[in-house]
Amino acid sequence: MKEVVAIIRMNKLQKTKAALADEGFPAFTVFPVLGRGRQRGFLHEYTHPIPAEKEPTAKRFIPKRMIIMAVKDKDVDKVVEIIMAINRTGNPGDGKVFIGDVKEAVRIRTQEKGEEAIV
Repeated sequence: MKEVVAIIRMNKLQKTKAALADEGFPAFTVFPVLGRGRQRGFLHEYTHPIPAEKEPTAKRFIPKRMIIMAVKDKDVDKVVEIIMAINRTGNPGDGKVFIGDVKEAVRIRTQEKGEEAIV
């Protein structure tokens, strides 16, 4: 099993959700996140105090959406292709996809384990 984490533009979430569901991947979790990459296209300010200073310092971040989903090993390439096809504009800030191993999964309700817990 693999964990796919995608950071995408906010305005692409609904199309991404629909495309994943249409291909048989309706289950995932979404979080609103703030971040920034190399593009430095600052759009949002988040102010936090730095302990060594009395004045707050502004760090600027861009609002995005983070999708997290667990998929079978054989489905990783398909899921990544779907996410990339919907979210690639060719402009800075299109986002990133991270793929990691999932050691185990357990469905709480039924106690199913492994891939059975994620389908």
